[in-house]
Amino acid sequence: MINLRRTRAMARNEFLHIFRDPRSLMMALAIPLIMLLLFGYALSLDVDRVPTMVYDASRSPESRDLIASLRGSRFFDVVDVVSSYSPIERAVDRGTVMMAVVIPADFSRKILRGEAADVQVLVDGSDSNTASLAIGYAQGAITGYGARMQASYADAHGAGPLHPPVALESRVWYNSDLKSRNFIVPGLIAVILQVIAALLTSLTIAREWELGNMELLLSTPLRPTELVLGKMAAFFVIGATDAVIAVLLSRIAFGVPLRGSLVLLAVGVCIFLFGSLCWGLLVSALARTQMLAYQMGMLTSFLPSFLLSGFIYPIENMPSAISVVSYIVPSRYFIAILKGIFLKGIGLEILWPQLLLLFVYAGVVFAVTSKRLAQKLVS
Repeated sequence: MINLRRTRAMARNEFLHIFRDPRSLMMALAIPLIMLLLFGYALSLDVDRVPTMVYDASRSPESRDLIASLRGSRFFDVVDVVSSYSPIERAVDRGTVMMAVVIPADFSRKILRGEAADVQVLVDGSDSNTASLAIGYAQGAITGYGARMQASYADAHGAGPLHPPVALESRVWYNSDLKSRNFIVPGLIAVILQVIAALLTSLTIAREWELGNMELLLSTPLRPTELVLGKMAAFFVIGATDAVIAVLLSRIAFGVPLRGSLVLLAVGVCIFLFGSLCWGLLVSALARTQMLAYQMGMLTSFLPSFLLSGFIYPIENMPSAISVVSYIVPSRYFIAILKGIFLKGIGLEILWPQLLLLFVYAGVVFAVTSKRLAQKLVS
């Protein structure tokens, strides 16, 4: 049975420790703000304004029309039009351009005859993800230009308007502008809360051992569960404040839509934060020194949350052994909750499995932490 009086006393003591060190308190509140701004603006999966060089061997009105269509697209930044391959090779080697479009000498002649004209696209493949996106953009732009030329040729020869047998109409749900920021920022909230919660609490028990205060706790009737809840209460308030700051910043600074329930979002944040704080306390109980606790906290919070949660890298594309490990990463489920609430506006009827798994995770870590602290207090 938990004694609320002893738990409140432990929480009050931890609050006093925090407020006596205002610099640490300010850092705990400022770090999420800085991380969200830094990652939110710097980390982008959008590929716009690809530096492009054009080798126009045709030098015809048709080739100039194609170049104009490339210049008019937001996906390309035509930096120069050259007359040989040599400038392209030098520019790609230096990294000043990523893509080159080569228009052959017979381009205009084939276009005017209604024949298929070839266009060569050269891409720097050292960044394979960006290169594949750039190729897709180039194919779309050149295919669109070819369709316009085909329609003009048919109209000039009295064939009438061309109607393709199949017309594709695409519609994007939940993120119609395909902004990577809408995808990244909700995931960032999960990563930041995981890191901050683990680091805030991973040092607390280790600090008690280093300062010799744990011996004082041994002489009190304080139970391990009361110690965990008391120490966690103050950090829970800080973590909840960080979550409010992150959500407000995502709406105000980044314009990420929030279509779902704020109540469900608050419930998810509280469960995830409780589990993350318990994990930090467990790390702190395992490590006797603050340096080791800090290193273990970073290793077990930031890396799994960033790499194995689906935040950036799709889990389905990972090797089987790695994807299995991702099932024990709580950020995986919290990111699914955040994206569902922010972008899709879905509710408990869809997100209950993720919330249940987070609840189970928090309960298990809390029980293991209390048991570990009981062993520490006995030993």
